[in-house]
Amino acid sequence: MEEQDYGVAPEMPYSTNADKASIIERINPDEIVELIRMRLMGKMQDRGTGKWTTNNALKDNAISEVGAWDITNLILSISNANTSLSKLDDKTIRKRAYGVMEKAVAMMLCNWREYKITNTAQLGYISEIVFSITFITLKMADAEGIRKMITSMYSENRNISELSSTKSGKKMFRKI
Repeated sequence: MEEQDYGVAPEMPYSTNADKASIIERINPDEIVELIRMRLMGKMQDRGTGKWTTNNALKDNAISEVGAWDITNLILSISNANTSLSKLDDKTIRKRAYGVMEKAVAMMLCNWREYKITNTAQLGYISEIVFSITFITLKMADAEGIRKMITSMYSENRNISELSSTKSGKKMFRKI
């Protein structure tokens, strides 16, 4: 029988550290928090220019800039890469999400004039936004989901890299 030479497994075309950094970068919530902030102020982004302009249809339910900043800063305290990479259980997640939502409602009630809260519907939809983004972000940390994914990617890449470096020059697969 003729022996086929499949050679050594190729090196990974990307760096392990770059992959971990890329995943962590993608978790960065600044973009969505900025979008929420601007929408709370009744603004829409012009697709052509990228500039934010006030939407007349939304301005009646919009809150003030101070209110939008306060609410999104509260969201940002939870919605970050560190939280996503944490190890949290369901009970802790639910308790924390409700706590953040309660704080947002308390802030809106205490500062209703400054935030330009004019009706109960504003309280409702803002509290839903706060709860949803907080809960979703915290759920990413449930059972170490993202942490385990990054660790397994790192481990897999490291094993492949080590295998290819120890086998360089030797045949890895041979047909017998």
